[in-house]
Amino acid sequence: MLESIKITRRQSEIRQKLAGLAGKEKPTDDEAQEMDALDKEYQTNEKRFRAALIGEDTERREAGAELETRSDRQFADLVAGFELRQAVLHLDEGKALSGKTAEVVQELRNSGGYRGIPVPLLALEQRAGETVAAGTPDPVQTRPIIDRLFPASVAAQMGAQMIQIGSGAVEWPVTTSAVTAGWADGETGNVAGPTPYATTDRALKPEHNLGIHMRVTRKTLLQSGDALEAAIRRDMASAMSAELDKAIFRGTGANGQPLGVIPGAASYGITSTAVDAGATWAIFRAAIVRFMAANAATGPGGIKVLVRPEVWAAMDQLQAADGAPMWEWDRLIRAVGAGNVHMSSSALAAPSGTPPATQALLATNAGGVAPIFVGLWGAVDLIRDPYSDAQSGGLRLTALTTADVTVARGAQLQILTGVR
Repeated sequence: MLESIKITRRQSEIRQKLAGLAGKEKPTDDEAQEMDALDKEYQTNEKRFRAALIGEDTERREAGAELETRSDRQFADLVAGFELRQAVLHLDEGKALSGKTAEVVQELRNSGGYRGIPVPLLALEQRAGETVAAGTPDPVQTRPIIDRLFPASVAAQMGAQMIQIGSGAVEWPVTTSAVTAGWADGETGNVAGPTPYATTDRALKPEHNLGIHMRVTRKTLLQSGDALEAAIRRDMASAMSAELDKAIFRGTGANGQPLGVIPGAASYGITSTAVDAGATWAIFRAAIVRFMAANAATGPGGIKVLVRPEVWAAMDQLQAADGAPMWEWDRLIRAVGAGNVHMSSSALAAPSGTPPATQALLATNAGGVAPIFVGLWGAVDLIRDPYSDAQSGGLRLTALTTADVTVARGAQLQILTGVR
């Protein structure tokens, strides 16, 4: 029982006793002392009652917040116990789903239509304790620990925000107005303005489908046991992560691909600078200065840099231009921070031309807004092909997911081209 309820009941009892004693014209000494004691207790209880209400209000708020997020936590707990091998065996042998896997599949089917078995994206995470040697994997211990979606992807390292979308299109309104401030000219002068508040909507649309095709032999199905889940989850996650990285940064916008950051620089309003020079700290410093001049960043520590491995190799063997006893790569790391510099051979195009030149990308998070938004719709639709490998008793799986890419504010990204 709540303390405030107990105090309220006691106050009611005190009032009843005081009412009986107050009706006596000539109370005895004992009755007078009892009235004094009850009066003091009543006043003390009033203070205790207010304190109890304050404490219980905090508890109610915490309980309410817990209730608001309890359904999400419960679903996350179910996904943590999702067994991908059950989905594979259901498609291959018709084995019935059970336990948390069956509950998750039922929940996903209720929220959207799937031709095959819906697999939540979080279930593709590589879980702790999974190691697989070459060849057919052996059974290993699997722990129900799910990390952030594609934590090792280049897009995530560059600050892209992964957005889980149930259905439909999602738009992100971004402020584009330039609010001005001005001083009043004289005692009766007017200040500057008003300036219209304008926003631009950046839409994420479910128009781009990514497919992953896998072959599972009969020997693997019979021999691998529980390790089959780890192998399939790892292969699906790595393949999806690599292809998403490529599409986010280099998607052409044609042939079913979303429009990536670099090919869509003009559409997204991203500054692209042709440096046409060797890779040095000076070219990156100039781009950082442009960020700071546009109020998109306050310093080099808030900027992430994406380069090809060849750029690292060139800068790591190039002496500082001013004769300082350090390499150009060391100067970049010292200013930006080692954790903000990332290398990828898939997100950026390979060097080409004479002399070989490539690109570099700089990004910053301004005002809590991510530079890149990646929308992922629903769950992965796992579909079986029962005919292609029927003679060998194998299993062919196709995993389909829908994704899109957009850039909220072009000023948070810069592209350097012609980096030799």
